[in-house]
Parts: sequence; structure tokens; C-alpha cells
Amino acid sequence: MSESRRARDIALLDAIDAFKREPFAQPVWRICREGRDPTLGSASNSRWCNGTYDVLYTSLERDGALAEIHALLSLQPVFPSKLVSYVNKLKVEARETLRIADLPTLAALGVDVAHYRERDYARTQEVADAAYFLGFDGLVAPSARWECLNAMLFTDRVAPGAIVVEHSEPQPVDWRAWRATKAKSGA
Repeated sequence: MSESRRARDIALLDAIDAFKREPFAQPVWRICREGRDPTLGSASNSRWCNGTYDVLYTSLERDGALAEIHALLSLQPVFPSKLVSYVNKLKVEARETLRIADLPTLAALGVDVAHYRERDYARTQEVADAAYFLGFDGLVAPSARWECLNAMLFTDRVAPGAIVVEHSEPQPVDWRAWRATKAKSGA
């Protein structure tokens, strides 16, 4: 049986289905490379996506969005120096969001929170896939890179026009300056 056709965990489906479907309407932050539409999601093999549906990754805090992309770029053998990225503030509106507010709630869903910062995505992908399967239009969960919450929207489930750019910062991200500020703040 192929990985994409594996049976879903019935206990996980029941646990997620027991969550209240919450509206989510607030500003979020997203970092995008130059030329990319910040309102577009994509299918990827990542913490909250198994590659079978499009997800728009955002953070409820500006530094949370920066920390997530910085962590991704830091995986390269040499940090990309010519990549131009911009900070975008988006206004999003979702109607049936799964809110996983903290690490204990994640743990109750079978996520090994002691290793949450690591890149073992098997269980979080199962959680997101179950939410997608059950008709949620996104989920809010703790960031693995910053002390804040992130919002991941299933872009085919949100209404047209429910994700709009509120503001794009005119200057590209200065990763060196951000790292220096982050180090000073102790984050």
C-alpha cells in the first residue's frame, strides 16, 4: 500500500473532530521571495503538509514568520546571500479552523513535543491531513521556531478573497541584521 493511500488513524480523526471549528480572522505575517504572490499556498512535504494539498504558512507574529524562513534557509550548506525576501502582512479570514493552542494539546494528539523543533514531521502531517480530511479550512498551532502561534490555511478551503495583502514592507529582509537582533533579544 502506498504511503499516500495509507488508512487514517481513526482515534486521531475522532480527537480532531471533537475540536470546535473556530473562525479565524486576523492579520498574519508571511515572508516570500521576490516575485512570489504572498497569498498563494503550495503543496510541500513540511510540518503541516504531506504534499497532497496546498497550505499557506503564516505566523501570528512578524518575528515568528522570519524565524520559520530563517530556519529553512539555514538548512542550506551556505546561507543564501542573493535571495531577496519581503515581509508581508496579510489579512485572512477562515471559518472552520482547528486551534491547537499549546504544546500539551499537541501532545494529546500524539505529537512528541520534546522533539517538536526537530524535522520529524510524520505525526504533525497526520494531524494536518486529518484536519483537512474532516473539512477544516486551516489550523493554528505553536511555532517550532519562535514563541508564538502560526496559522496554516488550506487554500482550497478558504473563500476567494479571504486572503489579502494588507501591507508589504518596501525593503527586503536583511537576514544579517535580523540574526543580530534575534541574538540580542535572547530568542
